[in-house]
Amino acid sequence: MTATPTYPGRFIVLDGVDGCGKSTQAKRLVHSLRTEGEVEVQHLREPGSTTLGEGLRELLLSRDQDMGPEVESLLFCAARRQMLDLLVRPALEKGQWVVCERFHPSTLAYQGGAGGVPTEVLAQLLESWAGDPEPDLVLILDLDPAAAKQRRGESADRIEDKGQGFQEEVARAMRHYAATHPAAELVQGEGSADEVAERIRVHMDGLQVGPR
Repeated sequence: MTATPTYPGRFIVLDGVDGCGKSTQAKRLVHSLRTEGEVEVQHLREPGSTTLGEGLRELLLSRDQDMGPEVESLLFCAARRQMLDLLVRPALEKGQWVVCERFHPSTLAYQGGAGGVPTEVLAQLLESWAGDPEPDLVLILDLDPAAAKQRRGESADRIEDKGQGFQEEVARAMRHYAATHPAAELVQGEGSADEVAERIRVHMDGLQVGPR
């Protein structure tokens, strides 16, 4: 078996149900790393961040599109591979840190747990086509989907349109991911932005600058 490459930079993922606070906390974490950690940080979103990724994002979220979870999985994986190749790996090789909104947990939760694509099929797809670099830390922001819906307001895209029952399944799958993946941690998403940021800081304390 080929050993997983090591990088001097660090790769951190924030994930969770729609409206859990990922974007808010990602921005805060990036600011904290830049000012207190004094490291260069790339702030990415998934799908997106590359020209291809942003184009696929528009397709995936558009209400004009009708596609099943299998097609969604392939498009998300393509966007992810492009982001890893063009942005994440070069940044990590330079010793920069990467903070990314969404990654493998979203595919396994939205297209798998809620969408019905078998987990083993998705796991093989992601490992084969988007398996390197791997995140050093995955933070799952755990917030009740009803509270998340209240935060985000009306549905803004095709996937949010799938409804509350769908989001409940996503939340369950996210918790399962956190319980079964060594690099993942469940972070309580309730409370103020400051309170959640402090919980995230506790999990960040174990990450150090330099090769793993």
